[in-house]
Amino acid sequence: MAILSEFLGVTLGVVLTALGLDLFLVPNKIAAGGVSGLATVFHYLTGAPVGMTMLALNVPLFAMGIYRLGLKFGFRSLYGTISLSLVVDALAPHLPVPTHDPLLASIFGGVLTGLGLGLVFRYRGTTGGTDLAAAILRTYTGANVGQLLFLVDGMVVLIAGFTFNSWELAMYALITIFVTAWLIDLVQEGISYTKAFFIISQKADEIAAAVLQELNRGATALKGRGMYTGMERDVLLVVVNRSEVTRLKDLIYKVDREAFVILADVHEVLGEGFKQWRES
Repeated sequence: MAILSEFLGVTLGVVLTALGLDLFLVPNKIAAGGVSGLATVFHYLTGAPVGMTMLALNVPLFAMGIYRLGLKFGFRSLYGTISLSLVVDALAPHLPVPTHDPLLASIFGGVLTGLGLGLVFRYRGTTGGTDLAAAILRTYTGANVGQLLFLVDGMVVLIAGFTFNSWELAMYALITIFVTAWLIDLVQEGISYTKAFFIISQKADEIAAAVLQELNRGATALKGRGMYTGMERDVLLVVVNRSEVTRLKDLIYKVDREAFVILADVHEVLGEGFKQWRES
């Protein structure tokens, strides 16, 4: 079932990505980086189908992908790449062009492709191209995928700018790349729906007990030492939902008005009381 859900997730991501290309990017000559951007340029130069061009350009990346990311990842990449190429060419003749405004096209194309690629990555696949190249580079650098895509795709935008002789289109493409990269990271990391409290107090035990009793949340004591005073004390780590933030602040204030509190965004929490692990 886990493998089936992963392939369904990759399929949904592929369809969203294809819609972004066919509805907004390709008809408006927005070559937003990657193999799809190169295929868009080639399409306007020769008339070749975008999907099939993408497939041909992706072939050299697979050997490296399988070598660095494993055979299982290679199968997902192969599935994602072939299905995206087929879906792009299958949908293109039947879809309307909602807008010829390049700004709207760059934004909405970026949203759809970002959501699509984010889902593909979340379900352990790729659609080939520079997102596969970014996934390979991630194994060397450890940087997040969105940043790597932005850097690699920037070079493709330069090529498109020279080819179309339009730096305005290149600038619109950069907007698309930025929106796509942001959506990819948002889909993978999640919206910040929880908050982490770091609480430094001389009454840490009392605050922890109150958190357990009144919020039914756990607290973890981390050992800390003030570098100015040299005093050792517990630093409480408490993670709560957004709706519980004010209650926790009031609770801390009731126990210790002198407590030092740090509040941070948390993109995803896995474990008891929050989101459960997805099966591998």
